[in-house]
Amino acid sequence: MDDFTKLFWELDGTTKTSEKTAALENYLKNAEAADAAWAVFFLTGQRIRRLVGTKLLRDWATQKAQISDWLFEECYDRVGDLAETISLLVPSAELADRTPLHSLIQDKLLPLRELTAEEQRSRVLELWEHMSQPQIFVLGKLMTGAFRVGVSKQLVIRALSAYSGVESTTLAHRLSGTWEPNAESFEQLVDPESSEAPTSKPYPFFLANPLKDGPDKELKEPENWCAEWKWDGIRAQVIRRADETYIWSRGEELLTEQFPEIADCASQLPNGTVIDGEVVGWCQGESRPLPFSQLQRRLGRKRLGKKLLTEVPVALLAFDLLEKDGTDCREHSLEQRQADLAKILIGLSTERQEGQSLFPNTEPDSQEPAIRVAPPVSDSPIMTWEAMASCRARAKELRAEGLMLKRAGSIYQVGRPAGLWWKWKVDPFTIDAVLVYAQRGHGRRASLYTDYTFAVWKENELVPFAKAYSGLSDAEFRKVDAFVRKNTKEKFGPIRSVTPQLVFELAFENIQPSSRHKSGIAVRFPRISRWRHDKSVGEADRLETILALASDE
Repeated sequence: MDDFTKLFWELDGTTKTSEKTAALENYLKNAEAADAAWAVFFLTGQRIRRLVGTKLLRDWATQKAQISDWLFEECYDRVGDLAETISLLVPSAELADRTPLHSLIQDKLLPLRELTAEEQRSRVLELWEHMSQPQIFVLGKLMTGAFRVGVSKQLVIRALSAYSGVESTTLAHRLSGTWEPNAESFEQLVDPESSEAPTSKPYPFFLANPLKDGPDKELKEPENWCAEWKWDGIRAQVIRRADETYIWSRGEELLTEQFPEIADCASQLPNGTVIDGEVVGWCQGESRPLPFSQLQRRLGRKRLGKKLLTEVPVALLAFDLLEKDGTDCREHSLEQRQADLAKILIGLSTERQEGQSLFPNTEPDSQEPAIRVAPPVSDSPIMTWEAMASCRARAKELRAEGLMLKRAGSIYQVGRPAGLWWKWKVDPFTIDAVLVYAQRGHGRRASLYTDYTFAVWKENELVPFAKAYSGLSDAEFRKVDAFVRKNTKEKFGPIRSVTPQLVFELAFENIQPSSRHKSGIAVRFPRISRWRHDKSVGEADRLETILALASDE
């Protein structure tokens, strides 16, 4: 635990990639395999489910520090982070605890879930008594499932590659999907001779960069590029190996049971097939996706009833082939991969075994397969930039987010390399809204009010409709923070209502009806695009304006 804590503070204390990589490589050289496994687990974004309720931790810390509840809350409000507040208030040991990280996790932390509240209290107090202040901070992050530090998964993979000599692409594949943090897994991960790849493993996803200016300025000859629709769904890989089917999201969640019609269709694929595509709700009558809000009804459910399966049918719009006949084909050109994909999908049918129909109210032969080649942008394989721009302009009609532009000869890479795949999204909706609530941010913004709620006019009342916490510069955030402190009207726990004076332009992707919000709407991906110093509160937009935008979608 001591070495891992030191690593955490080394990573947190620098913004230089070279220093972060060196710190990680040095840790890996000296750590036990079991400790290194858990370090990789946490540093690549994995988390253990919250072990203890935050209310209990606050109570125990208050008692241990021998202070009143109100004083703890005032400290928490000022610091803005529970783990840091606890580490500053709870008496710590003079010497750091030397328990190995894997022993701490497996023997002392994970068993907390099975203990009574009083047993949990005794265990946590004992841990605090033997830990230094920095260790108590890291412990708090681990127990609450809020562990994060300024390293990306790609940076960890880079350090692992430097340490082991294994290529980064190979390490990324070995770490994808479900990866168990134990000594054996770590040794297989960094073994240059290892060829073991469980049948369920997805490949690391190839991601696109946003295209800031038009493609005619950045990408030169249009004949070297393929245009595809950018769908608003869930990026996924469908894997068919050893007569088993797996559906993985880009976030490495296993979604097979949530999309049974896709899994059913995938059972017809040849073994050794991996397809990349986008899961969308699909409106059969209109041949276009359903709104994303409909697809959300399918997510997070343990059971899917026939009514929901019928109301929100889904499809995988396939656009890439990553494995064919058990052979990794990512090194083939995009054109070759897509040609092979089309041949594989030609053979898929819509037939279901008797008694297993997922569309009980529809004739099977009227359905397209649940896995299909994504609809083309144009019938012409070669397009001009003007033609692509014209297609992009009608993307919202098809409930697409814009276009994907991919270099025709590109191989399938890992992560987000520059210059090969671009996302050319349609311009977002924009609305001028009024700041009405604020609360502190997280991490380096924990001491500033940077998380905001915005409202628009409905008749003579300002009604909240969106939250946003990005888009301003650090200097602007500090100015808004000063305003919030001077113009607070009321406090509701960590939230402050403020005098409505500041107007901001918000950008967002789409609009959906919502019974959960007073405004009656919900917007997707809201963010601040600029501070409207030139507008008064009375000039902010009205709810009717947003509803009109929704009707135009």
